[in-house]
Amino acid sequence: MFLIDQKIFKRAKKGIRNCPFNFVLFQSLKNESLSAQDVFENKSKYLNEEFMFINSSLFIENEFLKLIKIGVLRREVDGQGLTSKVRVTPIGRQVLKSRTDLFTKKISLIKKLITCLKYQLSPR
Repeated sequence: MFLIDQKIFKRAKKGIRNCPFNFVLFQSLKNESLSAQDVFENKSKYLNEEFMFINSSLFIENEFLKLIKIGVLRREVDGQGLTSKVRVTPIGRQVLKSRTDLFTKKISLIKKLITCLKYQLSPR
């Protein structure tokens, strides 16, 4: 069981480190749910500076889906069913609490360039 837990946390940590979101977004998601549109409208607050070129909430929604697949985020549920808003899962909370250095590591210029090209060349 311990080995499975380590793999889950390693995957969650890598997903958080490679996503376009900053620490402020994850802190906000601990207290409230946000939609991709909310994040897009406040991208200077919630996105890392190298992702300011994102010009659609669809990119943010796709990043939400990636984090949902690895177990960091979950969809918010209301009386009608699933909504477009997301929240942090218990696994995401544990990773964020135990790994405070996820957001302080500097990203190299090559990595920033590759990320920019990946997002610009992806289908819309």
